Amino acid sequence: MKSLRGIFRREVDLLRMQVLDAVLPLAFYLLVVMLFAFGTRANDPALAGLSVSILWVGAVLSALLPLPRLFASEFEDGTLEQWCLASTPLVVIVAIKLFAHWCLNGLALAVMAVPLAVLLGLEGAGLGYLALGLMMGTAILTLLGGLSACLLVGIPRAASVLPLLVLPLMAPVVIFGSGAVRAWQLGADPAAPLYFLGSLFALSATALPWACASALRNAYD
Repeated sequence: MKSLRGIFRREVDLLRMQVLDAVLPLAFYLLVVMLFAFGTRANDPALAGLSVSILWVGAVLSALLPLPRLFASEFEDGTLEQWCLASTPLVVIVAIKLFAHWCLNGLALAVMAVPLAVLLGLEGAGLGYLALGLMMGTAILTLLGGLSACLLVGIPRAASVLPLLVLPLMAPVVIFGSGAVRAWQLGADPAAPLYFLGSLFALSATALPWACASALRNAYD
């Protein structure tokens, strides 16, 4: 357990040192939402109706920005070789790295979405459903993006290919994540879309770290 905490602290420290990767997605998210807000009239009901879609699409695009470089440095500096030869299973190291990345990226985007949602006219319990959906959605995106990054590690122009692999897979997540808030806005029960997101997250968290570890081991071999 102590070694796992050490791996997690190391990954968090490394991510914190990469200030651009931490700040750029948040700044991009803020700019995307502000551009939509500036492009409409104050208190425009159309903006309130589109706010959920704007926040979800903006969060997904923002979370994509650092993913192509997720495992690139480990491949280039030999850390991947140390991981493959370490006593700690590679799947555990990969899972911890993905969790650390989500804590500093996906979770931050989900928290930042709340005040931005207020700016766009969303209020009440819808803010909680939005934040909960985004936490699960960005976690799924981190896992899918992590797998794509592992498959493309060491390949030139991987940053151009990764969004094309991940975005189609994120369509159901965006549909059901935004659907939870829309259900609440219409007076319906938002539980069903959130349960679906939870099922997708459970499936992704169970299977994708193993797939990532296998892809990294193939890249090392």
